[in-house]
Amino acid sequence: MKIMNNHTVVKTLLPNIRKGKAILVIILFISTVTVQLLYSQKIPKILSDKKVAKIHYLPDFSYAGYEFGEQDIPKATGKIILASDFGVVPNDGLDDTRALKKALEEAHNIEGNVILQLPAGRIIISDILYIERSNFVLRGTGTGVKGAEIYFPRPLMYVEDPEDLQELRAYLIKFDKRQKEKENNINLPFSQYSWSGGFIWTRVPGERVKSYLKEYDRPHHIKTKVLSGKRGEHELEVSNVNGLQKGDVVELQLFNKDGEKGAIIEDLYKGCDVKVGSHHWMFPDLPIVRQQVEIVSSSNKKITIKTPLTVDVKPEYQAQLSEWKHLEQVGIEHIKLTFTPNVRIAHHVERGNNGIFLTRVFNSWVNNVVIENADSGILTEEIANVTIQDITTQGTNFAHYTVAMAGVHNVLAKNIKVYNDAQHPLSFNTFSTKNVYLNCEVFRKPILDQHSGANHQNLFDNITVHVTPRKGGSYPLFAGGGAGYWKPSHGAYSTFWNINVHFLSGLDTDKPFVLNGMKDGPHARMIGVHGNHSLKVNYGPELYQEYTNMSLHEVPSLYQYQLNKRLSSK
Repeated sequence: MKIMNNHTVVKTLLPNIRKGKAILVIILFISTVTVQLLYSQKIPKILSDKKVAKIHYLPDFSYAGYEFGEQDIPKATGKIILASDFGVVPNDGLDDTRALKKALEEAHNIEGNVILQLPAGRIIISDILYIERSNFVLRGTGTGVKGAEIYFPRPLMYVEDPEDLQELRAYLIKFDKRQKEKENNINLPFSQYSWSGGFIWTRVPGERVKSYLKEYDRPHHIKTKVLSGKRGEHELEVSNVNGLQKGDVVELQLFNKDGEKGAIIEDLYKGCDVKVGSHHWMFPDLPIVRQQVEIVSSSNKKITIKTPLTVDVKPEYQAQLSEWKHLEQVGIEHIKLTFTPNVRIAHHVERGNNGIFLTRVFNSWVNNVVIENADSGILTEEIANVTIQDITTQGTNFAHYTVAMAGVHNVLAKNIKVYNDAQHPLSFNTFSTKNVYLNCEVFRKPILDQHSGANHQNLFDNITVHVTPRKGGSYPLFAGGGAGYWKPSHGAYSTFWNINVHFLSGLDTDKPFVLNGMKDGPHARMIGVHGNHSLKVNYGPELYQEYTNMSLHEVPSLYQYQLNKRLSSK
C-alpha cells in the first residue's frame, strides 16, 4: 500500500466532499490516517530485521559526546577566579583584553579545578584568548539581558599572526590558494581564518593544528603497532602492550602506503564507482583514518578500546597507536559572543570574525552560547568526545560555518539553532568520523554538508530544516563541499535519520519536491526523510532508504535509541 501524506490525502478526497459524500470521506480519511500512524510506529528494518541489518551495516553512533554519552555535561566546581578582580569592567566602552588575559594567566597557574567567571554585561576583547590547561571552565552569567557578552570590535586579521597557523599560511602561499569568481571580478587569496582560528582558542602549545606540508611533518610517537581489528568491534591485536594501561587516550592511525589502488580506499568507499581524489595517496606518512580511543584493558598483545572501530584493521594499513596530546575537562559556557556587522567579500576570504576554535580537547564541552554576526561560530580540529550543545547562531552577516566538525571523532553537536545565512550551516569536514548533529534546526538556506576528505560514518539525527524550493520543485539539501583532490564527498555509512523538511512555499503542487544529494556519496543510509509535502530523494550510489515521507515516531533519534540500548545492556 502506498502511504500518502496528509496534504495529498486532503487533495484526493476534496472532490468527494463537494459531491456530498462527506461521511464516506471522513471514514476513508480516518482509515488512511490510522494506517499511516500504525505504519509510522514501526521500527525501521535496518534496526529490527536481522537480515536487513546484516546486509546494510549501520554504525553505532552512541559513543559521541562528553564521557561517551554516558554522563551529562557537569556543573563545574573548583576555585573561582573573578575576571572583575583583574580589572575587567563591563559596559564602560573600554577594551578589556589585557585585564582578561591577566585573569586567564592567573587561572592557568592554579592547580586543581578552576573557573574563570566573567561578569554580567558587555566586555570588549580584541586579541586571542588561549586556553592551555585541563580542568578549566570559562563561564559567563548567561546569554540573556543580564548575561555576559564578549564583544569583538575587529576581526582576527588585525591581531598578530598566530604561530600555530604558520604552516597553513605557508601552504596557502606555496599553492597560491585563491578564490576565483570571474563573473564577480574576484581573484583574491584565501584567508588563513576561513576555516581555522578563533578568539577563544583551546590548544596544547607546540602541537600541530593540522597537517598541510610535508616539511612540517614530525615523527609519530608510536606506542605500539596494531596488527588486526574488526569494524564495529572493540578488540585490537597489537605487537606489544608495554606502557599502555587502562584509561590511556591515544590515537589509532591507519595509513595508505599503497598508492592509488590502496586497499584502504576500497574499504572507505566499498568499491563504488566514485572518483577518488589524489590526497588519498599523496601523503603516505599521514594517517588517512584516525580515531582517538580510550584503552579499557590490555594484556597478552590484546587491547580493548572503549569505542568501536570504523573500518577493519588490516596488515597493509600499517596501523599504530600513537601518543595524542590533549586537554581534558575544559568547558566554555553561558556566554554571548558578538561581532560587528559587515559585508561579505567572498567565500574563503573571511576576515576572521571567528568565535571559538577547539583543538586538542577530550571529554570537554561548549554549552549555552549565542553567537552573533560571526564568520564561523565554532570551529574544531583534533578533538574527541566533546559535547557542543544549546548553541544559537544569528545575525545579518553571511557566515562560512556555524558549528563545524573537521578532523574530529565522537563529537556531539546538540540543539544547534541556525538563524543566519551560512555557506555550510551544518558540516562534517575532512577526517571527521562517528560524529552526530542531534535535534538541530536550520531556518535559513539549509545544507546538510559533508565536505570530503575521508570523512565517514557521521550522523544527521532528528534535524529540522526550513526550505524554499527552487523553480521546478527541487532543493540541494544534501549538497557537499570540499576540494576535488579530497573527493568523494564522504565514505560509506553516512546516515540521515528522521529529517523533517518544512517547505515554505509551493505547497499547492501535486508533484513531490526533489531533495538532491551528492552523486558521489556511496552507501548512505537515509531513513525517515519527511516533511509537510511529499518528497523524494536523489542521492549517490548504493543508497539505503526507508520511511521516506514518514516521521519516525517510535525512534525519533537514532543516537538516543542506540545509547539507551547500550546503557541498558550494561
